[in-house]
Amino acid sequence: MKNKLKSIRTNIPAWALFVLLLTANAAAAQQTGYAQEYRLLKEQIKKNYYQPGANYYMEQAPARPGDRKASYLWPLCALFEAYQVGAVLEKNTRDFEHTFEIIRKYYDKRAPAAGYASYPPELGGGDRFYDDNQWIGITVMHQYELTKAPHWLKAGQEIYRFMMTGSDTASGGGLYWQEGHQNTKNTCSNGPGIVLALELYKATGDSAYLRTAAGVYQWVNRWLRTPEGLYYDNLNVKSHRIDKRVYSYNTGTMLEANVLFYEITRDSAYLAAAQAMAAAADNYFLRNQKLNDNFWFNAVLLRGFVHLWRVDGDRRYLEAFRGAIDHAIAHKTTQGLIGKEETSLNLVPQGGMLELLAQMALLQKQGVIR
Repeated sequence: MKNKLKSIRTNIPAWALFVLLLTANAAAAQQTGYAQEYRLLKEQIKKNYYQPGANYYMEQAPARPGDRKASYLWPLCALFEAYQVGAVLEKNTRDFEHTFEIIRKYYDKRAPAAGYASYPPELGGGDRFYDDNQWIGITVMHQYELTKAPHWLKAGQEIYRFMMTGSDTASGGGLYWQEGHQNTKNTCSNGPGIVLALELYKATGDSAYLRTAAGVYQWVNRWLRTPEGLYYDNLNVKSHRIDKRVYSYNTGTMLEANVLFYEITRDSAYLAAAQAMAAAADNYFLRNQKLNDNFWFNAVLLRGFVHLWRVDGDRRYLEAFRGAIDHAIAHKTTQGLIGKEETSLNLVPQGGMLELLAQMALLQKQGVIR
């Protein structure tokens, strides 16, 4: 057999062997591409943003004169979900656990319910935003679904209690965006509120969570749904003026909410709504195979697309995302980060891209995308 193989090998022209080698190398690179990109970006985020002495992340890289000693909470929300997906990819929860350790430094026990402040209390504290807390709540529920560890469920339930302090009957229901500022009710504080409530219902079977989700869902669709099936930014509850800016993460949470409702109720109307929303989002946010929004906003949209794919098996939107992400990662800065070369880059979109790469790596590993 050895001699036979040698004979076959020596009968292949040198140029053909070279082509075969290039093809094999390209195929191997394609198989490991997104996982490698995830690791590279993770290293650059730690190098450029993390301050080991203080055990905080910075908001900008490079830091600018007058920057605070730590980032706001929002960038950590982006990193937290990225590392949760990355933990599944790498079968190692170290980065995920460490990020939650830092997030706990933002924990604020003030009345009417404990929650997470926008800035660490030990460094002066800050306002509390319902959406920041909901993003953390969704991530801990993802971890609970994987591990069934009670402390993750407890963390999700505590955030739900804080979230519900932002609910009232003004404009017929819905959730405010910022504690103590009863001006606007935003899709970004209602869409993730629905997702969190549905995840808690799945985990506990408590119908109170399902009633909350259904009520908020009806409110969002009454006030903030666009004619195309996407979502406006917010409603001013006093003037009833609608801020008609449209962001991908708002559509992403409502897309995922519809898929969750379908899984729970088996009502095909929710699945049809999710599929129509996915088509509209693809057309609006992924034009020309580019990520036409903040990377993190797109990461939330991709969560919705992935969840929909798990239900209906349609990969077209995942492939559209793949092309857009490939375009983005072809443009790295001198810092090894992803995006336009600017004086200073914010951590939020870098955390979003980290999640996008982790999601793509998992899908590639499963053979769902190339």
